[in-house]
Amino acid sequence: MLRAVEATIETDGRIHLLESIHLGHSCRAIVTIIEEPDVPETALLSQQILARDWERPEEDAAWSHLQ
Repeated sequence: MLRAVEATIETDGRIHLLESIHLGHSCRAIVTIIEEPDVPETALLSQQILARDWERPEEDAAWSHLQ
């Protein structure tokens, strides 16, 4: 039977399960490393769309008094 349990892995390799598990016997496990970017993916995806709006001449005029 396969069972997935979320965990974090420290830089020294220590694994911390995010929930308690109880097993009737010892067993093998497969650890999958999920690389997460330092910047959330939604921020990266929205950056280009927001830049298009921010870089309009109307925006420059509206905020020119703060420069």
